[in-house]
Amino acid sequence: MRTLVTRLRLRPWAAAALAAFSAVGLLLYAVVSAPPSRAADAACRVDYTVNQWSGGYTAAIKLTNLGPAVSGWRLTWTYGGDQKVTSAWSATAAQSGQAVTVTNAAWNGALATGGSADFGVQGTFQSANPTPTDFALDGVACGGTTTPTDPGTPTTPPPTTPPPTTPPPTTPPPGGDCGSAVVCSGFEDQSGSTPSGAWQFVAPDCQGTGTVTVDTAVAHSGGKSMRVDGKAGYCNHAFVATTANLASVGPMYVRMWVRHTTALPAAHVSFVSMPDSSQAGKALRVGGQNGALQWNREIDDATLPAQSPTGVALSKPLPTGSWQCLRFAVNTSNGNLDTWLGDQQVPGLHADGVPTADIDQQWLARTTPPRPTSLRLGWESYGVGDDTLWFDDVAVGSTPIAC
Repeated sequence: MRTLVTRLRLRPWAAAALAAFSAVGLLLYAVVSAPPSRAADAACRVDYTVNQWSGGYTAAIKLTNLGPAVSGWRLTWTYGGDQKVTSAWSATAAQSGQAVTVTNAAWNGALATGGSADFGVQGTFQSANPTPTDFALDGVACGGTTTPTDPGTPTTPPPTTPPPTTPPPTTPPPGGDCGSAVVCSGFEDQSGSTPSGAWQFVAPDCQGTGTVTVDTAVAHSGGKSMRVDGKAGYCNHAFVATTANLASVGPMYVRMWVRHTTALPAAHVSFVSMPDSSQAGKALRVGGQNGALQWNREIDDATLPAQSPTGVALSKPLPTGSWQCLRFAVNTSNGNLDTWLGDQQVPGLHADGVPTADIDQQWLARTTPPRPTSLRLGWESYGVGDDTLWFDDVAVGSTPIAC
């Protein structure tokens, strides 16, 4: 990792002092400003780490203040490609043309000399995503270190010091097997290899080579399950959908057992899609990005959690090679969401209407509560990512349903 640190010219007295210290065998490292003004006194180091996939990226940024203490900061840079910032975490970002301006959040504006702030941006690009080099703190140029990531091997850097959050409780909802659920299916009534009866094959938007079949070789319980051979590419939608009308179910509780073979990729994928009348039929989706589970809202492409390193770390991956109980709750009155993997609530997949940094800043931009009308299980990818999945023991009702 290359580290570039801006060193401004030493004042004469500072140069003399440095020479004096050198003479007695001491090593002095200093960054000293040139003209006597607050703007010129600023100096910084920027670590800009890219996590990139086809058409999108996140950049985890660490700003270190090497100048006098500040009570608020403004970092600017210019993109050399066609990058467009779509959101930020732990900061506020604005873009005009290729110029980006990021200002501090409420909790990370004060930086002592040597202090640092961790934040980041998420964005899109069409043709190129070169790393910027002209970082400036409060208008004064500073250096930086960059670690662009190979698009084929995206990584998610670990969080350092996350902003304050209030983790949700981890108590799973009570409930029986299916109880009075509107949908309660182990697919045992399927009579052939093609979904039929209460479950039908659908391909929202467009259809490719992805398939859904009734599997008699792999099942969580009984002797049957739904197998999805999901293929990469936007036009490879392949789902099995319940024929039950769920428009009047609210709040909505969903439980399913899912087994998949390939780890969730860095690119965005979905394996649960619910047509949502509050989005004019566009989908409320559960899937993954950056290797972890996430919610996605089709109408504005908002994600829960925010796709920052801290946000992703508050979610969980979907384990491969074994049956997993996935449950979620959609409050159709106020829009709150809850998600459980097994008996553990996933903090990053929890929205309670109270803004929580790195989790729901995008999600709360839309206040209309969702109203799902159906449940679709399958696979859609928005870039790369094949997977083979099985679904079994699916239930949907208006009261909590246990694993």
